[in-house]
Amino acid sequence: MPLANWIAFVIAGSLIAISPGSGAVLSMSHGLAYGFRKASATVAGLQCGLLLVFAIAGAGVGSLLLASELAFNIVKTLGALYLIYLGVQQWRAPVSAVRADAPVLAHPSWQKRVLTGFLTNATNPKGIIFMVAVLPTFISNSLPLLPQLAILGATMVTIDTIVMHGYALLASSMQQYFRDAGALRKQNRFFGAVLACIGGALFFVKRGGNPA
Repeated sequence: MPLANWIAFVIAGSLIAISPGSGAVLSMSHGLAYGFRKASATVAGLQCGLLLVFAIAGAGVGSLLLASELAFNIVKTLGALYLIYLGVQQWRAPVSAVRADAPVLAHPSWQKRVLTGFLTNATNPKGIIFMVAVLPTFISNSLPLLPQLAILGATMVTIDTIVMHGYALLASSMQQYFRDAGALRKQNRFFGAVLACIGGALFFVKRGGNPA
């Protein structure tokens, strides 16, 4: 694919990845709660979900979703309800003060962290809208489609992996300030409220038209 197209996609993809969304909130939440290394499983799940959305858009299924009111509303509702569910779970998570001699509390398994990240991105209709609307802009009609999709997909995943790890690292660096029960409760309620609000906002996402 033309180098200019790829550079433009890197810029657009970076801006989208950096802008706060459900993936960024989840990465920060898990980075703060579980630490940077354990949050890597969450980030890996986010990328699996991103790849699925990318494949859906690349295969043209995304256009069908946007064209069908029922299909789009089903995906939108599932995504919204899942984020609200995550927010409620985070809000209600039990907390206790952390002492230097206290045993480390069990964290969710890496499989559960991967699944949480995957479902967060896979059920996000805004991701499908973005991919369907943006991908055609960077694809050359005179070149084979699959190699271009592979390059753009690998680029997007690389960018998002770096950015989400950055969010997780930033949050994990503040763990020392969230060791008493009160601070942990505030942390859980903050991220829980943000996730629930993002989920609620998805109900207002409108179905767009097909890209030109």
